[in-house]
Amino acid sequence: MARTWSFLTNHARALLCIAHDPGVRLRDIAATLDITERRAFGLVADLTQAGYVVKEKDGRRNRYRIQDHLPLRGGVSQERTIGEVLELLVDNSADGSTQKLGDPGPRAQ
Repeated sequence: MARTWSFLTNHARALLCIAHDPGVRLRDIAATLDITERRAFGLVADLTQAGYVVKEKDGRRNRYRIQDHLPLRGGVSQERTIGEVLELLVDNSADGSTQKLGDPGPRAQ
């Protein structure tokens, strides 16, 4: 049986889910990453405790805000920020053009 692996950790993949949808539910993170909801909760809790994600209540749901100005953990060369890396990996627009992180983009009317 072949082992599977990824260039990105589950923490990074959970952060990408949040970057795509700040209102994402833990069950959706779990389904996307093929992990349990309990593990998704642990990943988001780790990211929150480390300060990379701020969790805010929005009614009965949580909304997340990524602190994209923070440096990556682990001493990556040239000290890149979370935002710089997410800009490379996240496509937030419907038409496929890249939207700058933190830029709300065009408003729906």
